[in-house]
Parts: sequence; structure tokens; C-alpha cells
Amino acid sequence: MKQVAQNYKSGELVVLDVPAPACKPGGVLVRTLFSLISTGTELMKVSEARLSLLGKARARPDQVKKVLDSVAQQGPVATYKKAINTLDSYTPLGYSLCGVVVEVGRGAEEFAVGDLVAAAGNEFALHAEVNWVPTNLCVPVPEGVVAEHAAFATVGAVAMQGVRRAEAQLGEMACVIGLGLIGQLVVRLLVASGVRVVGIDTVPQRCRMAEAAGAMACAGPDAEGTAYVEQVIQAATGGLGADQVFLSAGGDDNGPVELAARLARDRARVVDIGKTKLDLPWNAYYEKELDVRFSRSYGPGRYDDRYELDGVDYPAGYVRWTERRNLQCFLDLLSEGSLDVASLVSGVRPIDEAATVYGELRDGTLKGVGFLFEYPQAELDPDADAPPELLSQTMRPTPRTGTPGGAPSATIRSNALADRSRHTASTRPSAGTVRLGFIGAGSYATSMLLPHLAKHPSATLTTVATTRSLSAVNAQRKFGFETMSTDASSVLADPSIDAVFVVTRHHSHADFVCRALEHGKAVFVEKPLALSHEEVDRVLEVVARTGNDRVMVGFNRRFAPLFTDLRRRFGASGQPVSARYLVNAGRLDASSWYLKEDLEGSRFLGEGGHFIDTLSAWVGHPPVEVLARQTGNGLDLHVMLRFADGSLATLTYATDGDARFPKETLDVSGAGTNARLDNFTRGTVWSRAGKDAKRSYAGQDKGQRAEVGAFVDAVLHGGPMPISLDSLVSTTRATIAVGESLVSGGPVVL
Repeated sequence: MKQVAQNYKSGELVVLDVPAPACKPGGVLVRTLFSLISTGTELMKVSEARLSLLGKARARPDQVKKVLDSVAQQGPVATYKKAINTLDSYTPLGYSLCGVVVEVGRGAEEFAVGDLVAAAGNEFALHAEVNWVPTNLCVPVPEGVVAEHAAFATVGAVAMQGVRRAEAQLGEMACVIGLGLIGQLVVRLLVASGVRVVGIDTVPQRCRMAEAAGAMACAGPDAEGTAYVEQVIQAATGGLGADQVFLSAGGDDNGPVELAARLARDRARVVDIGKTKLDLPWNAYYEKELDVRFSRSYGPGRYDDRYELDGVDYPAGYVRWTERRNLQCFLDLLSEGSLDVASLVSGVRPIDEAATVYGELRDGTLKGVGFLFEYPQAELDPDADAPPELLSQTMRPTPRTGTPGGAPSATIRSNALADRSRHTASTRPSAGTVRLGFIGAGSYATSMLLPHLAKHPSATLTTVATTRSLSAVNAQRKFGFETMSTDASSVLADPSIDAVFVVTRHHSHADFVCRALEHGKAVFVEKPLALSHEEVDRVLEVVARTGNDRVMVGFNRRFAPLFTDLRRRFGASGQPVSARYLVNAGRLDASSWYLKEDLEGSRFLGEGGHFIDTLSAWVGHPPVEVLARQTGNGLDLHVMLRFADGSLATLTYATDGDARFPKETLDVSGAGTNARLDNFTRGTVWSRAGKDAKRSYAGQDKGQRAEVGAFVDAVLHGGPMPISLDSLVSTTRATIAVGESLVSGGPVVL
């Protein structure tokens, strides 16, 4: 399918051929008819992408702070590579569309195939031929509303939320500063509500458009224009001033904020809808005691994953107007004739011309406020529930352009269980190379695993499958996968693939491991292996049933060069040791999926296996007892581990420290020797021979290169996995036991 994408590093904007998304539970697949360009939000993003690195930094100071924190913890080299990897990726555009439902996921049965719907979301309602949209970001289009107009619903909901934040009442006076697409819709909504409106904009045509929609008067922001608008406001309100002022302009000019204070009445409401400079003139806002309010996107529910992704609605008695209800209300106003957007349609262009359209909008060649992309429509089979090419099981891998010989990938049948070929411990790849499939290609996979595998002489990157189409495109473009897909089954069922990497969210790990083993693959899964003892038992049952025990978990720290060298220099005395492991994990962003404990498990359950495995690798024995305690605020976790040889370790997992403090410090003492590993950049041993310190001058190395190399070699030569299955299971059960100890208050014997 076709999708508009932009490279944020180079600014390149293209229309790509990408695999269509699969239909997931909780939403529907929508074939797009029309998608609306947000001439404000999207052009700002397009313009930012064309800036230099310094310009991007100035435009996004919030991201600069994250980079600086990362430098303090991971060093400049690793941080630079990660930042460039993120920048040099295709990102999507678009967030408002109208289309036809072609497949319904489980839990979204309120929709039916063939329904005309409006959809929202900058991750879901993209400029793409097909999108998967969760139920709370999708609404049916009422009869009588044409698809071109329904495509305005998301931007209409943005304007509607701004009007609701102003609490405008019948007969009041409002001023809209900025008459772009959002401003024009705000004018129309206010007029429909019985509110008198004036407007300010630099473009005369926009002023005339707003007046045609019912505004009393509109003018430019120059002295003459503002004086005229102020005169109209004073005359209409008996000298009081505007009851509400809407800031729907963008840019770095502080003029709109200053003008708002001049035109507003005493204790008026100033509502910021756009992204404009807000350097409030204190005296002007203080003297009138102005109420400054922000309007967040489409309405309540925005940025709440429980609402948007899980479909958990807010009760109307508590939250009358959610983002979905705003979307539906906007469409209802169109259906009733209370609102008209026909005059806002400035042009309709085919999706193939997207790059040209954005270029003409950016340089001012294309004039207007509302531009739509139109999409080619496939012929529908009247006897089928959905077009065959849109069924989730036929989201076929796309051949990599520029592949030697131009050979297309083989079509993978969805029921290919019958074709599976099992690799036992003695089986080696027949071609002298290990053919790898990837399920998931997020930030960690693309920055820490794939760069090493792409350079490995014995590894062939065969197929990458991701939930989001552009993630697969980015992985193929950067690392040379032969094919890409949005269907994980295409990786699991491909008999030519020897080993599968599972780099997905935690709740899916155990299931993918079991399925990969059942298909006869060796499997590398990022931590954790499982989230419960039941999932561990299921993995062991599949191993016993299939005879396939070719499992590796991404416990990379035991492979780090400084760690292995430090362990060697410490020596093997055969006596128990004492260890202290401090992990300065830091706080997570509120939007992090790590915080969804009901689905992904606790944060420690997801990450703690790394540190328990590192301690086990040092001691050389598995943990046999776990005792855990939390601080009173629940932010720091202390775990005591007893090992089979009598060694003891204390693991502190702190999330309440400063982000600039090094993340990991390991201290070990025993048999007259001490050792310290400082954040995988310095390793020091103190012994009778004196102090011996070594450091990494090439930057932090946590062992990923050595880890994936050991895995590929084991698969290639049929040797044992780099970490034994018993050790993987022991570490996983010990990590799970930490949560059990917190609940019981006592130790857990393994």
C-alpha cells in the first residue's frame, strides 16, 4: 500500500510502498477514501525536519534534555548513535481521515465491514491507504455527510475542544487570532453556538472566508486592522471587550498573546489552541486577571492509552465530551446542516502527489486552508466480507528494492504449520549462513542488535515483521532485510528461516517463544522470557514436547568485555563472595508502556533479570532464595539474593535518583580481593598485587555485539546455547519471585 512518510534527519518527504497493517483486537482496518492535511501541525513538522541538527535542537529543547541525560549515563558515542538512528528513520504524517471499514477486530463488533467512518490519531489515521484504528478513535459517518467533509472530523474535534474550554455562552463576544484551518472551524462552531465572532489574520483571503462563515469583522494584525476589530468589539459589547480570545496562530511571534490582552475584557478567558509563543506580559494579564487555558487536542481521553488503545470509555456523567464524542458531535453538526466545511476544501490531490503538495504548501505556491489527499479504490468483491488483499493473513512481505537479482520473496501461507521444519540441537543451517527473522524492530533492536547482526559474516537478515508499517520499512532500509511484513506469522512459518529474534513488548514474549520452538526455530528473545511461573512452565512444556531447547534470552551484560575481563582478573577462589549491585534506573516518562503493569508486568519484572543474570554469571551458581523490600514511597527496590554456593548479593533498583548519575555500579568482594565495575566503562580490581584498573576508551559496551555473535555461532555450528536453559529459567523464576516476596513480606525459596 502507499503511505506518506518523512525522514526527520534529511527532511526527505516521500510516498512509500509499505506492507498494510494487520487487524488487531480492539479496532478496525479502514481503507482510506480521503485524508486531510493539517496545514498547521503537519507543516510545522515538515519544516522542522528540514532544519539543521542545531535547528532541530532549538525547536525541541525537551528532546535535547533527554539526550544530555543519556550522555551522562551511556556516554557520547552510544548516545550519538542512538539519536542518529532515531532521526534517520521514516516517520508518518496525518491524523484525520474518512474511509471504509474492511475488517473488524475482536472487541470492535459495533462496526461492520462496509461502514463509512471518520478516524483520528497521529499514530492511526495516517496518510496511508489502509490504517488500523482503535474503536475510541473511530466513529460512524451519519447519512448525508460526504466522505470529503467527514475527513475534517479530527481537526473539527480539535477546534470543538477549544470552544468547550472557553465555556462560551449564547450572545457573548469572541475573538479568534489566527484564521487558518483550526481558526476557520472555531469561527464556524462559535457562530453555530450563537456567539458573536471577530477575527485577526495576516492573510486577507482568510479574513473574507471567516466573514462569509458568519464572523462580524476580520482584519490584519497591523495597527489599522487591530484598531478596527477593537472598535467592532467595543461597540458590540458596550465597551466591555471580548469574553473569549482564541489563540489559533502559530510561530515565534509574541504578538498574538499581547493582542489578546488588549482585546479581552476584565477576567476574560484566553484559550491556546495552536502552538504559539506564550511570553505573557505580566502587567496586562494581571490587571485584567485573565484566565489562560490550554486546549489539549481532540478532548478528554487524548494521550490516555486506557481510553484510546484499551477502549475504556469515560462515563458521560463525569466526562460529557470525550474525544470520541467530540468527533461524533462534529459529524452530527455537518449532518444537520448546522455546520458547513465545503467552503474550506481548497483542493483535492491524489496521494501520489503528496511530496509535491507539501512542497507547494511550504513555499506558498499553494493557497488555501483545507487540502485533501484522495486514494485509489480497489474493486470490492460483493461476495466477500473484505477485499482479499486486506485480510490480515495475506499481508504479504514486500520484496526489498535493490536486492541482488531482484528476486521477490516467497509467499508465506498463513497455515504453514504443515511446512515447518524442526531444528534440533544437532541441526545446522545447510547454507553455511544463519537466516534470521525478526519480530519487532523498535528502538532497542535497531540500535543495539541489528547493527551488529548486519555486519556478522554468518548472518543473513531474511524477514522483519513489525506492527507499524514504517518500522518494517526503516529496518529493511537500514539493515538490508530481504523482505518485510506486518504479520509475525510470516516469520514463524517460513521454513527457510533458521532462527527468530523476538524483540516485542513483554507480554508477548512467552507466546512467541513457544510458537517459534514449535516451528522448529532457534529463538532469541529479549528479556524477560516470561512474566509468570505459568508462562515459564508453558515454555518448558513446549521444549519437552518438541525436543527443541534452542532458546536464548537477551541477558547481554554477562558478555560485556569489561565484565568478562574483570571476572577473569578477580580469579576463582572457590569461596563465596559478597556483591552489591546498584542500578540507577531513573523515572520513566508518564507515557511509557513499561508502566502498564496489568499487561506488561512490573518494571522490575521486565528489566530485573538483566542484573540477576549478571550476578549469577559472576558467582557461577543459580540463586536459591530471594528476599525483597521497597522504600516507603515504593520508588526504590532492594533485593537480597542467596546463591547455591552461599554467596550473597544485594541488588538496589532505584528509580528516584538523578538521571545524570551512572546507571550501574557492581561491587564484589571475597577471598581478599575486591572488584568494581563502573557503568561498563571502567573495571578495577584490588588485591595483594595492588590496584589494577582498565577502562573502555571506545565508549560503553554492554555486550550486545558479543551476545548476538555467540548466538549466531551456536545456531550455525549446532553447539549449545550461550546461556543454558536451566540458567535462563532460574533467573526468570528469581525475577518473578521478587514480586512474590514483596507481597508475602518474607523470603521465597526457589
